[in-house]
Amino acid sequence: MEKKEHEGKKQVFKSEREASEGLYGEEEVNCFDCGCEISADGEEIKNGTLLVYEDDGKEIFVFKCNDCFSKNEGIENYKECEVYSRIVGYLRPISQWNEGKRREYEERKEYVVNEE
Repeated sequence: MEKKEHEGKKQVFKSEREASEGLYGEEEVNCFDCGCEISADGEEIKNGTLLVYEDDGKEIFVFKCNDCFSKNEGIENYKECEVYSRIVGYLRPISQWNEGKRREYEERKEYVVNEE
Protein backbone atom coordinates (compact mmCIF):
# COMPACT_ATOMS: atom_id res chain seq x y z
CA MET A 1 0.00 0.00 0.00
CA GLU A 2 1.61 3.23 -1.14
CA LYS A 3 1.57 6.14 1.28
CA LYS A 4 1.79 9.69 -0.01
CA GLU A 5 1.81 13.16 1.40
CA HIS A 6 -1.45 15.10 1.43
CA GLU A 7 -1.61 18.05 -0.90
CA GLY A 8 -3.14 20.13 1.90
CA LYS A 9 -6.86 19.32 1.77
CA LYS A 10 -8.22 16.08 3.16
CA GLN A 11 -11.03 14.36 1.27
CA VAL A 12 -14.42 14.77 2.88
CA PHE A 13 -17.63 13.76 1.13
CA LYS A 14 -21.01 15.32 1.89
CA SER A 15 -23.11 12.25 1.12
CA GLU A 16 -22.75 8.50 0.90
CA ARG A 17 -23.62 8.74 -2.79
CA GLU A 18 -20.82 11.25 -3.38
CA ALA A 19 -18.36 8.98 -1.54
CA SER A 20 -19.46 5.96 -3.59
CA GLU A 21 -19.17 7.89 -6.84
CA GLY A 22 -15.64 8.87 -5.85
CA LEU A 23 -14.65 5.32 -4.97
CA TYR A 24 -16.26 3.56 -7.93
CA GLY A 25 -15.79 6.40 -10.42
CA GLU A 26 -12.65 7.80 -11.95
CA GLU A 27 -11.71 10.00 -8.99
CA GLU A 28 -8.87 8.81 -6.77
CA VAL A 29 -10.02 8.30 -3.19
CA ASN A 30 -7.45 8.60 -0.41
CA CYS A 31 -7.20 7.75 3.27
CA PHE A 32 -8.14 10.75 5.43
CA ASP A 33 -5.07 10.30 7.65
CA CYS A 34 -2.13 9.06 5.57
CA GLY A 35 -3.26 9.78 2.01
CA CYS A 36 -2.79 6.27 0.62
CA GLU A 37 -5.15 5.28 -2.19
CA ILE A 38 -8.33 3.38 -1.27
CA SER A 39 -9.56 0.90 -3.87
CA ALA A 40 -12.68 -1.18 -4.41
CA ASP A 41 -13.51 -4.52 -5.97
CA GLY A 42 -17.13 -4.37 -7.05
CA GLU A 43 -19.18 -3.24 -4.05
CA GLU A 44 -16.46 -4.14 -1.53
CA ILE A 45 -13.82 -1.68 -0.30
CA LYS A 46 -10.55 -3.65 -0.54
CA ASN A 47 -8.20 -1.82 1.79
CA GLY A 48 -10.23 0.62 3.86
CA THR A 49 -13.40 1.69 5.60
CA LEU A 50 -16.02 4.35 4.87
CA LEU A 51 -16.77 6.28 8.06
CA VAL A 52 -19.70 8.58 8.82
CA TYR A 53 -19.38 11.44 11.30
CA GLU A 54 -21.60 14.30 12.34
CA ASP A 55 -20.36 17.88 12.15
CA ASP A 56 -22.77 20.55 13.42
CA GLY A 57 -25.78 18.45 12.50
CA LYS A 58 -24.49 17.49 9.04
CA GLU A 59 -23.17 14.06 8.16
CA ILE A 60 -19.70 13.85 6.64
CA PHE A 61 -18.16 10.77 5.01
CA VAL A 62 -14.44 9.94 4.98
CA PHE A 63 -12.34 6.93 4.01
CA LYS A 64 -9.57 5.49 6.18
CA CYS A 65 -7.18 2.72 5.19
CA ASN A 66 -7.20 -0.41 7.36
CA ASP A 67 -3.83 0.48 8.90
CA CYS A 68 -4.90 3.97 10.03
CA PHE A 69 -8.34 2.72 11.15
CA SER A 70 -6.72 0.08 13.39
CA LYS A 71 -4.56 2.80 15.02
CA ASN A 72 -7.39 5.32 15.49
CA GLU A 73 -11.03 4.86 14.48
CA GLY A 74 -11.79 8.57 14.76
CA ILE A 75 -10.80 11.59 12.74
CA GLU A 76 -8.93 14.47 14.28
CA ASN A 77 -8.31 18.07 13.29
CA TYR A 78 -11.37 18.28 11.10
CA LYS A 79 -13.51 21.33 11.15
CA GLU A 80 -14.62 23.24 8.12
CA CYS A 81 -13.05 26.65 8.09
CA GLU A 82 -15.49 29.47 8.68
CA VAL A 83 -14.63 32.61 6.73
CA TYR A 84 -15.41 36.02 8.21
CA SER A 85 -15.51 39.22 6.24
CA ARG A 86 -16.67 42.78 6.74
CA ILE A 87 -20.21 43.53 5.66
CA VAL A 88 -22.08 46.76 6.37
CA GLY A 89 -19.54 47.88 8.94
CA TYR A 90 -18.90 44.73 11.01
CA LEU A 91 -17.35 41.26 10.71
CA ARG A 92 -19.69 38.34 10.22
CA PRO A 93 -19.39 34.73 8.95
CA ILE A 94 -20.03 34.53 5.21
CA SER A 95 -22.25 31.48 5.81
CA GLN A 96 -24.76 33.80 7.52
CA TRP A 97 -24.97 36.25 4.63
CA ASN A 98 -27.92 36.33 2.27
CA GLU A 99 -27.53 35.09 -1.31
CA GLY A 100 -26.98 38.56 -2.77
CA LYS A 101 -24.18 39.44 -0.36
CA ARG A 102 -22.50 36.07 -0.97
CA ARG A 103 -22.55 36.66 -4.71
CA GLU A 104 -21.13 40.14 -4.14
CA TYR A 105 -18.35 38.62 -2.01
CA GLU A 106 -17.48 36.12 -4.78
CA GLU A 107 -17.14 39.00 -7.27
CA ARG A 108 -14.82 41.06 -5.05
CA LYS A 109 -11.31 41.69 -6.28
CA GLU A 110 -8.29 41.76 -4.02
CA TYR A 111 -5.67 44.38 -4.58
CA VAL A 112 -2.09 44.01 -3.45
CA VAL A 113 -0.17 47.16 -2.66
CA ASN A 114 3.57 46.98 -3.37
CA GLU A 115 5.56 48.27 -0.44
CA GLU A 116 8.62 49.68 -2.18
